[in-house]
Amino acid sequence: MIEMDGPAGAGVVLESSARAPEVARQWLADVFRRQNLGDDYVARTVITELVTNVHKHTSTDRIIVRLVRRDGHHVVEVEDRSDEVPVVRGEDAAAESGRGLLMLSMLVEEWGYTALDKGGKVTWARLGA
Repeated sequence: MIEMDGPAGAGVVLESSARAPEVARQWLADVFRRQNLGDDYVARTVITELVTNVHKHTSTDRIIVRLVRRDGHHVVEVEDRSDEVPVVRGEDAAAESGRGLLMLSMLVEEWGYTALDKGGKVTWARLGA
């Protein structure tokens, strides 16, 4: 894990693994605590979902996680080297998974992804004020 801090926000580089969501969640909780940002429940839920999706649905080996401040809101960003885009699946009562992005969309003000010129993408979620 490589941690970054700067005027634009905080970030960490993680190896894609089954432990990555837990490490990202703990890192984010530490950032919220160090910066006195208040309740981190939604942010931890969001980062867990986004990092889990990268680990489970891409073949990328490295995940970059950031918490930035943009237009008065905190934004969770998860960057990976895969061009595969996140897709919200329809509700299926029989499915054992596939509800994460639907849940995430109910927790945040807005979310989406930005394709990177060098390949890969940043999936982001803007948290409430």
